[in-house]
Amino acid sequence: MFLSKKRDLKAATGFFSSAIRSLGEPAEVTTDRAHALVRVVSELLPDALHDTTQYANNRAEADHGRLKARLRPMRGLKRDRTASVVIRGHAFIQNLRRGHYELGIDALPRLTLAAAIDELALVV
Repeated sequence: MFLSKKRDLKAATGFFSSAIRSLGEPAEVTTDRAHALVRVVSELLPDALHDTTQYANNRAEADHGRLKARLRPMRGLKRDRTASVVIRGHAFIQNLRRGHYELGIDALPRLTLAAAIDELALVV
């Protein structure tokens, strides 16, 4: 997750550089047709397949549905820092639910999120 006021070359380079450092180089990248994204992907990931077809990122966009439902009653976020905190928190909970962390793995399927939060509470 990366939050920037503009979708410019600097923001795209920062995002992809950070992602590559953390996760390694992907074999495939799916983005929209933003000029900055196309340029940065071709420079930083020349061997990766860059998919910019119309419906290729529907899976990623559909993932934002819950976040958008939560933000609508709040009428948006006023500051970038607030947006970043809310979006990162939302992404963290989504990742907990999907089992991307070894937290709450011994709990029943419907109670994994609660068990994960209980385990985190013990550490914090």
